[in-house]
Amino acid sequence: MDLGLNNKTVLVAAASQGLGKAIAEGFTAEGAKVFTCSRHTPIQCDLTNPEQIRQLLETIGPIDVLVTNAGGPKPGTFSAISDADWEATFQLTFMSAIHLIRGVLPHMQQQHWGRIICLTSTSVKQPLDNLITSNAIRAAVANLAKSLANEYGQDGITVNVVAPGMFETDRLQKLIQSRADASGYMFDEEKDILRRTIPVRRFGDPAELAATVVFLASEPGGYINGVSLAVDGGLTKSV
Repeated sequence: MDLGLNNKTVLVAAASQGLGKAIAEGFTAEGAKVFTCSRHTPIQCDLTNPEQIRQLLETIGPIDVLVTNAGGPKPGTFSAISDADWEATFQLTFMSAIHLIRGVLPHMQQQHWGRIICLTSTSVKQPLDNLITSNAIRAAVANLAKSLANEYGQDGITVNVVAPGMFETDRLQKLIQSRADASGYMFDEEKDILRRTIPVRRFGDPAELAATVVFLASEPGGYINGVSLAVDGGLTKSV
């Protein structure tokens, strides 16, 4: 299937490792011209800094496909999260998406074609324990995306949310180790317990998430707009 992404200009935010890196590789395999940014890539950008985002977009030029992404917010329960923590999460997770999307929309409107995919978490559909900042702020990103899908669909621009579950990444390994330290189980035991909560009984391969994002950005995926898609092996109980 020709996905129609050859020579499209793609920006994947926070893509130095993990899921963001896999998504960038997925677009590259389809012949897209891919740019990545993070604090640790050749094109460095602090996503909490609006001026750095402006400079980034100016350096790249017109963008056809944008994947918004950011590092995981600080974990904790409500009583453990300070006002400063809430503000930091808001700037990193929500306002970074605002600044990136605002910067790419004019070109997309002018050419009457564009794809925006917001990478969030299954927490937008089913709140996760000990992750109250992610539950709240990422849900705001999902509702932002739905609103933009309604507003800009007439301009040939689709806006969708991809909500990943548990994938084989360094972040998952750290989560498992943290759970093992708290429970007293060995790492492999805790990993097996967590794996068995997923209906397909395995963790995802980052390449599987990348394939989902790439399809949403493709020409054949052009009628998919305003959805929030959990890619989690069936873990999320809601639809």
